[in-house]
Amino acid sequence: MRHDSLWGYLSRHAGALVPGPVALVMAEDEVEVASTLRHHLAAGFRHLLLLAPPEIALDPGVEAQVERIDHDVFADDALSRAVNMVNEAVPGAWIFYCYNAEYLFFPFCETRNFRDLIAFHAEERREALLTYVIDLYAPDLERHGNAVSLEEAHLDRSGYYALARKDAERDWAPKERQLDFFGGLRWRFEEHVPWTRRKIDRVSIFRARRGLRLSSDFTFSDEEMNTYACPWHNNITAAVCSFRTAKALRANPGSRYDIKSFHWHNSVPFAWHSQQLMDLGLMEPGQWF
Repeated sequence: MRHDSLWGYLSRHAGALVPGPVALVMAEDEVEVASTLRHHLAAGFRHLLLLAPPEIALDPGVEAQVERIDHDVFADDALSRAVNMVNEAVPGAWIFYCYNAEYLFFPFCETRNFRDLIAFHAEERREALLTYVIDLYAPDLERHGNAVSLEEAHLDRSGYYALARKDAERDWAPKERQLDFFGGLRWRFEEHVPWTRRKIDRVSIFRARRGLRLSSDFTFSDEEMNTYACPWHNNITAAVCSFRTAKALRANPGSRYDIKSFHWHNSVPFAWHSQQLMDLGLMEPGQWF
């Protein structure tokens, strides 16, 4: 069903979204919108909201399975502001958010669905789940000009690192159980990426609560929700496998002509399987076996 605004949709239908889980997908262009939606429908979300400009075309069979909402996706902080609106409307519901051409993977997602994941995570008294945005890209930019190819997707097998996250309110002391993570295309081509957008960590799975706020760097106003682990052991982490950075580097005139290929000696084909991501250390199961 199609709706003319997010505020209008939530004012009429927010109650139907509880208890969730809800997937919120923001489509900035037409690239792999349908595959993004199919992937997350298969993951076990009860509700999927697509925020997209009216001119983006979508396969009718896919559109019939989601709530399509006309939205200005190019406004400042469009995704974080939309997430905050949904958060206020559906307290208690679990929410996941992403862009088009991004795909959520979590440990054992081939045999367990998203509802299984959040049920276990909630049992560990956790209200949010840290995800890492792992860049995907086509190795041959001559054949795939926008750097997107599901069949030939590659990712970096190394080059990821973390730095202590400093707390400005405590004389820049490190924050407890919080790190800033880097790697992928934003690290390899950092001269083309503003420093405020180089992190690859994103708290993209959380339980809604009134008064909670998501900032433009995809961290929450509740500091505990930004931690990678609870005080007593490591928790599950997940990966958002994303063509978004590769698309942006190809769309920007400066980087498009400077970068001849994203392929390097640490590129490997993406297997579209959670085991590969766990083997590379790009997410972990915590205590979930």
